[in-house]
Amino acid sequence: MTKTFNFQHGAQEKLGILLVNLGSPEAPTSAAVRRYLAQFLADPRVVEANRALWWLVLHGIILRFRPAKAAHAYRKIWSDNGSPLIHTTRLQTQAIQKKLEDRFRGHVIVDMAMTYGKPSIQSGLEGLRRAGARRLLVLPLYPQYSATTTAAVFDQVTEVLQQWRWLPDLRIINHYHDHPKYIQALADSIRAQWEKQGRGERLLFSFHGIPQRYFDAGDPYFCHCQKTARLV
Repeated sequence: MTKTFNFQHGAQEKLGILLVNLGSPEAPTSAAVRRYLAQFLADPRVVEANRALWWLVLHGIILRFRPAKAAHAYRKIWSDNGSPLIHTTRLQTQAIQKKLEDRFRGHVIVDMAMTYGKPSIQSGLEGLRRAGARRLLVLPLYPQYSATTTAAVFDQVTEVLQQWRWLPDLRIINHYHDHPKYIQALADSIRAQWEKQGRGERLLFSFHGIPQRYFDAGDPYFCHCQKTARLV
C-alpha cells in the first residue's frame, strides 16, 4: 500500500472528474509507437487470447514490423499541438472545467488521462487526489460500452485505488450511448454539416468493430452502436 498521505482532516470536499480516452504515442516515431503498442496490445481486455502465445506473436512479429509503418501514418496527422487525440481531449477538459468552474466555484476539478500512454490514469487520479478531490467521477469517453475500452479503464482505476489507504466515493460511467443529450449533440452536428455541405442521399455511421466472439460472449458494443444510430 502506498505510504503517500491521502486524507486531510477538515478539508473542503471537492469532486474530481477524470476524462479518459484511449491514448496515443508520445511522438510519431518508431520507438514511441512501439512503446504504445506494447502497452495497448498487451492488455488482455483488448486481445483475449492465450497469453503465452500472444506474447510471442506480439513481441516476435507485431512489435518488430508494425511500429515503423504506424509511425509514418501518425506523422501525417501530427501537428504542432502533438497528437490530435490528446489535443482534442485537452480542449474538452479545459472547456468542461471552465463551464463547471463558473457554476460550482472551485468545488469541481477536471482532468484528463489516457488508458495507454501519457498522461496515465494513475497520474490523473493522483493529481485529483492532491488537488483535494474527496469524490471521483471517471468518465471514459466511449459512448458505447465495450470490455475492450470501458472495462480496461475500470481495471486501471481499481488497480490504482488498491494502493490508496483512504478511498474516495467513486463512480465510473460505463456508457451513454442512448443519453438524450448525446443523441441531440450528434444530430445537431449532422444538421450543421448538412447546412454547409448539403444533404446527401444516405447517412452512413462508421464505428470501430470488435471480434465476433466478443459479441457472442456478451459484449454489448454492437447493440449500443445500433441503438445510437437508430436514435439519431
